[in-house]
Amino acid sequence: MFASIRSRLWLTYAISIVTALLVVAVIFIIYLLDNPLIYRQTRLQLVAVQTELLANQADWANLPAKQLQAFVKAQDKQFEARLLVVGPKRQILADSRAGQAATLEVRRLMRVFLFSQTAADSQGKLWLFVSKKLENGNTLVAAVPRPKVSFLNIFADELMPPLLWGGALALVLALFIAFWMARWVADPLQQVITATQEFSGSESKPLALKGPQEVKELVGAFNQMTARVQAGQQAQREFVANVSHELKTPLTSIQGFSQAILDGTAATPEQQKQSAQVIFSEAARMHRMVLDLLELARLDAGIADLKHGEVNLSAVLNGVGQRFALQARDAGVTLEIQSAALPLINGDGDRLAQVFNNLVDNALKFTPPSGRVTISAVSVGDAVEITITDTGAGIPAESLERIFDRFYQADSARRGGKQHGAGLGLAIVREIVRAHGGKISVRSVANQGSEFVVRLPLVDPNATTMVRHKNR
Repeated sequence: MFASIRSRLWLTYAISIVTALLVVAVIFIIYLLDNPLIYRQTRLQLVAVQTELLANQADWANLPAKQLQAFVKAQDKQFEARLLVVGPKRQILADSRAGQAATLEVRRLMRVFLFSQTAADSQGKLWLFVSKKLENGNTLVAAVPRPKVSFLNIFADELMPPLLWGGALALVLALFIAFWMARWVADPLQQVITATQEFSGSESKPLALKGPQEVKELVGAFNQMTARVQAGQQAQREFVANVSHELKTPLTSIQGFSQAILDGTAATPEQQKQSAQVIFSEAARMHRMVLDLLELARLDAGIADLKHGEVNLSAVLNGVGQRFALQARDAGVTLEIQSAALPLINGDGDRLAQVFNNLVDNALKFTPPSGRVTISAVSVGDAVEITITDTGAGIPAESLERIFDRFYQADSARRGGKQHGAGLGLAIVREIVRAHGGKISVRSVANQGSEFVVRLPLVDPNATTMVRHKNR
């Protein structure tokens, strides 16, 4: 019956509310048992007697002992209340029922002034009393025997009906509010459960953020998780489609030219050599693509072989410049390196050289003759920023967000011609930079060129972990 979280929440709230109401009711009943209606009425009568006597205290408060005794005795007959006058030293100066009733012990009586309005006499009989100090320093005490009250009389008390009605109304309202709060907490959770059971990986709308803050955070995390799952499945579908597309062309070429050799279409030695060359080139292209995919998989899984150590970035960048100097001269492009002295960083020098080789190679491919490719590096706070800038055609704005995706090629603006690749180079670059705890970004303006910025963090040379895992 109480298996669901909603019912258990409601039951928890209900038990808490009922417990709180019962505690209040018990305390109030104890109060009524100790101060029933007849006690309160009796005290009001005593206060009235006391007030009337105090109003005329000038006429009797300073009377001699015998006259004072006669006065309180006469007032006792009139008001039917025992009257005592107690001196400053707790001595009884007058008692209207002296010799008729047991003595009220003054010490006990004075001791309970501050705590209760019930006192016992020498025979253990309880009296209700009120007291008030007179102007001359004495104390006037008015007392009557405490009435006997049965438990049933409590329910006739004028405070009991409001208590019962108020408690019943409070209980109903509290249970309704508890039911609403249980739904407020449980409904979003049930929504997550339903969405999880119905989730198939296809497009699904994010769940509304409702309920307490913790539940909202849970729903938000669920929305993020489903978005990542959908993005992952979409990326997997695109990956399969892209791999199939990239393999289809070389396989078709290999199949066609090998068939030409087998059926004699390529009859002459020159034609056979040409066919073999095409088969070799396409196989090499497939081999490079498979190696790139394997490298991406290792980087993505965090198991790539990264040899960490101190890296002199200035030397790495100068080596990249020397490697591409001839290619830049043949293409009619100016290659410039602007690198001041840089601090040592920790990482894999060969992998970082692979990053800059790829970026510079792309920049040279897509920069027209008389253009310029610039490699610059500066130290910025706790990181080093390396910027590769070209003056090529630039990258379309709609392609900037996907330029690092696998197999993505912005060929509409950056044609590579014969040097067309599979679109894995920049994806590998991003993964290597992430594996070093860094970031890579790109800015581009149409017909003005592109700028790739690699930011690598500086790490304490004494640190034991030289290369950081990538941060997703």
